[in-house]
Amino acid sequence: MSLTTPAAPHPVLPASARPRTLSLLKPTGRLTLGNLLGALRPMAAAQPESDGIYGIADLHALTVPHDPARLRALTRETMTLLLAAGLDDSTLFVQSRVPAHSELAYLLECTATTGELNRMIQFKEKGRGRSSTRVSLFTYPALMAADILLYRPSAVPVGDDQRQHLELARDLAARFNRDYGPVFVVPEIAVPPVAARVMDLADPSRKMGKSHEDGSGIVYLLDPPDVVRRKVQRAVTDSETGADAVRRSPDKPGVSNLLEILEACAGPRAAAGLTTYGALKAAVTDAVVATLEPVQRRYAELAADPGAVDAVFRRGEARCRELTEPVVAAARAAMGL
Repeated sequence: MSLTTPAAPHPVLPASARPRTLSLLKPTGRLTLGNLLGALRPMAAAQPESDGIYGIADLHALTVPHDPARLRALTRETMTLLLAAGLDDSTLFVQSRVPAHSELAYLLECTATTGELNRMIQFKEKGRGRSSTRVSLFTYPALMAADILLYRPSAVPVGDDQRQHLELARDLAARFNRDYGPVFVVPEIAVPPVAARVMDLADPSRKMGKSHEDGSGIVYLLDPPDVVRRKVQRAVTDSETGADAVRRSPDKPGVSNLLEILEACAGPRAAAGLTTYGALKAAVTDAVVATLEPVQRRYAELAADPGAVDAVFRRGEARCRELTEPVVAAARAAMGL
């Protein structure tokens, strides 16, 4: 018998009876309006029909220089905001508290090649112009593959910016199954449902990202109304005037972004009758403040009772350990450990 061919498949837990949705957020910055409209709100709306498993990827935050106290604070804030955004019926966890993520990542590093990791676009972008980078920045696609393969989803919705990483996860799963035996489900790449795509108010050519150093164009979920108003009032538009100036157009990215935000917050008819940029910005401000108000109110309640937040995550992490430990055990046995 070949040393790389097991006598029988290694048993792992069956896939979820409900469609499983998996997503991890890095605590590298404060969550934004873009996170709420593009990710958190659709995730909450999918409950309880979907078996949602949502994590805080604190291990991924270690791939670049960081302040430990800030990382802990951002992890706590993100934990509380996930619940404040309505993810009560989902499985919530902090990545570092589920040991299988780190263990499977190393096993997958032993399956990946340097050539594959060298081709990762994000490594090239984040390492460009630096005198040195952390090894973990080079190898973190293996950790991302572990994040996915541990939960055995049949399909993973992925945007263009993460497609390369999912393709690597598929390649590693198929190679592992070929060389060591059938342990992993090779996930299909799914087209994610259309969600609001919120761009930076000051620079509508880039997404409203939580890690940008300049936060002048970013609406954070905990921004008070006066801060929201100031940021929206300073949002980039253009010099066009006239009754049809308020419209979506590829050559009007700032105005198009404001319209996207307004309609995502207040509905598809919210922009009807608006003819000036001043009126548009006022409407956007009111809609954003109204959208954030219940999240901020619930956040304040949860922040006053951190034990309740911890209890939810302890339950989620216990379930994640139940799901992932048999997968790692099967992978270890397949590799001869």
